[in-house]
Amino acid sequence: MDYTAVEKLVLETKKIIMSKTSLKVSVKAKNDFVTDVDLAISGFLKEKLREIDPSVGFLSEEEKGSLSDNCWILDPIDGTTNLIYGYNLSSVSLGHYYNGQIIYGIVYNPFTEEIFTAEKGKGAYYNHKLQLKVSSRTISESLIEFGAGSTHKENAEESFRLVIEIFKHCVDVRRICSSAIDLCYIAAGRIDGYFEKVLKPWDLAAGSLILEEAGGKITDYKGDPLQFATSTSAVASNGVIHDFLIKTISNFGD
Repeated sequence: MDYTAVEKLVLETKKIIMSKTSLKVSVKAKNDFVTDVDLAISGFLKEKLREIDPSVGFLSEEEKGSLSDNCWILDPIDGTTNLIYGYNLSSVSLGHYYNGQIIYGIVYNPFTEEIFTAEKGKGAYYNHKLQLKVSSRTISESLIEFGAGSTHKENAEESFRLVIEIFKHCVDVRRICSSAIDLCYIAAGRIDGYFEKVLKPWDLAAGSLILEEAGGKITDYKGDPLQFATSTSAVASNGVIHDFLIKTISNFGD
């Protein structure tokens, strides 16, 4: 597939986002929000992607659906809470899942005009020009991003105790609250690792390929490959610190 037209569609979502002077916010569950922007982007991309290739299925955070062997996996706004609060770290994340793997991914932050893309086996790129490469920093040199799961506060104590343990070994920790951006930042060498206990396929689909094509590594908490049919944990890194993160998480759970 020629993904040029797909990328153009994703970039068009900026018009939808920026045209909203006020957001209509609905509550799906405690601390779990959806806006009219999420729904508008999901509907727009579903319609337009079907025009490009009607044989490809569609799995979106807002329209659900089910994983098929050939489908788009979309998070129309990854970082909805950030969008609501004007934090400007939100992204449109779209991955193409085919025959058991992600073969294309794009993550777009319309506020910064940053575009991260990758095709399987062809490398990962920033704004179509700069080839992405993860850092080679060790844990003592690293910045670590984490997700605490605002909709899973029953895990809060466990999550933050783990953060404290990792914080003792790294330079500092960060919390962006967009997993797609997190993975792209590791790919770009801006940060070095990320972990979160509960994530959905659309949180990881595009970013996981971008990270891997930049030389990074992503697994679940046990060190096994990601599965995109169900919720999962995730550990992502520059590769250098991956074993440390997995071991620390494993020991913490013992």
